[in-house]
Amino acid sequence: MAETVTPTVDDTPPPASTRRERRGWYIYDWANSAFQTTVITVFLGPFITTVAELAAGCELGADTCDGYVYPLGIRVAAGSYYPYLISLSVFLTVFVLPVIGAIADRSAHKKRLLGGAAFTGAGATVAMIFVTGDRYLLGGALFLVANISFGAALVVYNSFLPQLGGPDERDGISSRGWALGYLGGGLLLAFNLVAVTLFSEDDNPQRTLDLARWSIVSAGVWWAVFTLVPLRWLRERPSAAALARQGNVLTDGFRQLGRTLREIKAYPLTLFFLLAFLVYNDGIQTVITLASQYGTEELRLDQSTLIITILLVQFLAFGGALSLGALAKRIGAWKTVLLSLVLWTGVIIGAFRLPAEAPVPFMVLGAAIGLVLGGSQALSRSLFSQLIPAGKEGEYYGFYEISDKGTSWLGPLAFGLVFQLTASYRVGLVSLLIFFVVGFLLLAAVPIRRAIVAAGNTPPRVL
Repeated sequence: MAETVTPTVDDTPPPASTRRERRGWYIYDWANSAFQTTVITVFLGPFITTVAELAAGCELGADTCDGYVYPLGIRVAAGSYYPYLISLSVFLTVFVLPVIGAIADRSAHKKRLLGGAAFTGAGATVAMIFVTGDRYLLGGALFLVANISFGAALVVYNSFLPQLGGPDERDGISSRGWALGYLGGGLLLAFNLVAVTLFSEDDNPQRTLDLARWSIVSAGVWWAVFTLVPLRWLRERPSAAALARQGNVLTDGFRQLGRTLREIKAYPLTLFFLLAFLVYNDGIQTVITLASQYGTEELRLDQSTLIITILLVQFLAFGGALSLGALAKRIGAWKTVLLSLVLWTGVIIGAFRLPAEAPVPFMVLGAAIGLVLGGSQALSRSLFSQLIPAGKEGEYYGFYEISDKGTSWLGPLAFGLVFQLTASYRVGLVSLLIFFVVGFLLLAAVPIRRAIVAAGNTPPRVL
């Protein structure tokens, strides 16, 4: 792990990013979004829930299951197992991701960190092929490794963003990355939709379970293969701290993280924005992560309906990310994100009122999600990049990533607890409203221009 870099002194500004470098950065969104879409959003929730139900003694294909599983001796309703897994994975990322970010800032080889995290996550995803029968513990362990690695790779990936453009360019760069990610994730999901449609059998739930497993594996392969492109096209742009560092990158990273935690109080407005993001994005990620479980367990929709809906979300999110990015040029990213949170509140209310066994209203709601989803996330990412002190991008994105793609903590925990107490997914869904309302109020209270200046950065022309 130790590496020694000879210090150099170079006062010349780093070269501007090239079009090829930016395209390489976009491609990693294309690569990792397969995990977000095929695994997290569509297949893994119903798949792990079914495996847990089998372990609880329920019959495969049964409409309801009141059984329990006992991971580490803890009594857990089978329907709550997956939401609890998500919460556990995010709890662990609280300790892992900020350290990864600190290491990235102190390393002259960020691409190696990106590749190591991405290939670890992809490998754990491919290993889901061994989750057969009632092996819910194996499935849970592999998910934890994959999801934590997914977040770690995103920390390093996001830390490249400030190097790719100035303040007025980052909204567009981030939006194009998100848009391409939704396109790539949607394309793989389309392939899986064809496979499920062609090979599933109505009276054979085991075949459906097997198709879900292979779809999850396909996402791991996709993630690994397309990660090769950014690893080749991105350029290393080590910070002055990385060039001057001597010693072990891991121990240096821990020490730097400790210094940042002590000094972070000097940027209270950045912390305030981060708090707002962690609240409202926890709600967004919970909706994305548990949508398929809500559709199958509460609305009693079949797998093909869910896949078509999520596919609709993906392709509309491609246009939505670009459209909200264009809107941000006119009214600013901050106001655009606030508007998106109002729309998210409407989504939750609409989802609560959806009738069971009615695919068309579910698809209409999915279309609304697609139009607002990409922009709210892409613009939050670029807006946060303006609030980070120079040279600490990895560390701050480590905190940010605690509630970014596929990771949320309080939302799934609240959803799981409410379900265990009420046995109602609808009531659990309503509990998520608080995240959007409180997140909106917190974000609206951030003096965004002053926050950017306080971090030592130049504000964009429009906020």
